[in-house]
Amino acid sequence: MKVSVDCFPCFLKQAIIALRLGTDDESLQKEILKSTCEAIRMTDTSKPPAYTTTFIHRKIRQMLGKDPFKDIKSEYNQIALRLYPSLKTVVEKSTDPLLTSIRLAIAGNVIDFGIFTSVDVEGAIRRALNSQLAVDDYSSLIEALSDTDEILYLTDNAGEIVFDRILIETLMSRGKNITAVVKGSPVINDTTMTDAEESRLSDVCKVIDNGSDAVGTILAWTSSAFQETFHHATLIISKGQANFETLAGTEKNIFLLFQSKCEVVSKELYLSPGSMLLKKSSRSAG
Repeated sequence: MKVSVDCFPCFLKQAIIALRLGTDDESLQKEILKSTCEAIRMTDTSKPPAYTTTFIHRKIRQMLGKDPFKDIKSEYNQIALRLYPSLKTVVEKSTDPLLTSIRLAIAGNVIDFGIFTSVDVEGAIRRALNSQLAVDDYSSLIEALSDTDEILYLTDNAGEIVFDRILIETLMSRGKNITAVVKGSPVINDTTMTDAEESRLSDVCKVIDNGSDAVGTILAWTSSAFQETFHHATLIISKGQANFETLAGTEKNIFLLFQSKCEVVSKELYLSPGSMLLKKSSRSAG
């Protein structure tokens, strides 16, 4: 998908969210915000929005001299870990543990501080367990799982990674070998190796980083090691809206799990904002 006119106010909103998390100094907030406007002005509208948001957040981290999302990421890892035992019980008691763990993984995608200033995690869980998926390619995923035991799992946000852990554990109980992927360095509240360790995902499966600080997965900006892993992957599970932006239409067997959290993405999908998706990627997807 490409940048829409409606993406531009969102670029500014994301910058303001990051700045308010990063400093209480209003003068510094204004100074950095004006600097990020240059990245917004230079937006390549032929690319997905994730390209511009990557440049914006690089500028913010550079000028702040720190990661403004560090504390809130750790906070939501701990919130999700407290929910973990009860969510595992829900999965284990369900008639279809895999589908239930997928629904929970999609629920966890609400933990996105690039877009939201607060989230209702427990409300998202209830909705995911009791509402229909707007796009439900579960039968296609089951078919794909029957053809391979190797899965590359692209994680998205801190906190959400605990929900991913539950899905990964469920897949492993079915004999699947999972390699989970985090970012190479901080960007927004996306997962890094620190979050894999805090969530204890690194105790469950192999975790690698993609060598990048880009929003989503911009393959050209990832490490050669990750590109090789991605190229050889037979089945990819991809979390999050930004991965939809950057990977939809890629010639790989990818299943996208996310919530459409903005008007632009929802319009691209012909869905209402807040829709939950388990979507098989295709050429026509974006």
